[in-house]
Formats: sequence, C-alpha cells, structure tokens
Amino acid sequence: MPHYNEGIPPRKGSVRRPVSAPVRRAVAELAAAVETWRKLRGLTQAQLADRAGINRETLRRLEKGDGGVTVENLFRVLRALGLLDILPRALDPYESDVGRLRADERLPQRVRPRNLQGPVDD
Repeated sequence: MPHYNEGIPPRKGSVRRPVSAPVRRAVAELAAAVETWRKLRGLTQAQLADRAGINRETLRRLEKGDGGVTVENLFRVLRALGLLDILPRALDPYESDVGRLRADERLPQRVRPRNLQGPVDD
C-alpha cells in the first residue's frame, strides 16, 4: 500500500513521517468496511458519493485505503451509509475498561506531560 501522501508535495515547513504498520492496517480495515457497507446497501460509488456530497474520486481513495481523505469526508460517507451514530459509541471512553475504572475520577482541565525520565541526579 502506498504512503498516504505519496506523490503529493509536502507543505512548506512540514515533515513527512512514515505511517506505522498498525495505522496502515486500521486504514485498510476501515476502507474494506466502507466498501462492504456500500455494497450491502446496493449502492454504486457514484451513488454513495452523490449522497455523501463528495467527489467519486474521494470515495474511491477512501475505499482503497489510500489515506489523505479528511475526517469530515469520512463522516459524510458514514452518514450516507446510515452509520454515523456508531462511531461516537465506539469511541466512548466510558465503554472501555480504563474508562469504567476511572469513571469516578474528575477529569483534569489540562493535561501536562509527565516526566518520563525520572529524577535527575547531579
């Protein structure tokens, strides 16, 4: 699978970072799921793109896992497929083990970085 922004010149001052294998796998799984849902709904790419209000090429890139598709366009496609309400529930932190364990704790207003190096001896 090509890098998500392969062939696209970098923005001025930006640094290209390689995409990790777990992220590439997640993109591929998401792409396959969107394509499968589209087919289960009996829609062509053109029909789904039209319903989502996006370009057919954008949908093709999403379904091929090429990356670089905006989150907004992903949400438009999920809405057109009737799946938009699933995503917030899937990401609900209180549905996870960690979230349930910490449900009674008060969330901080700001999170400061932790000192990962430990105390410094002089």
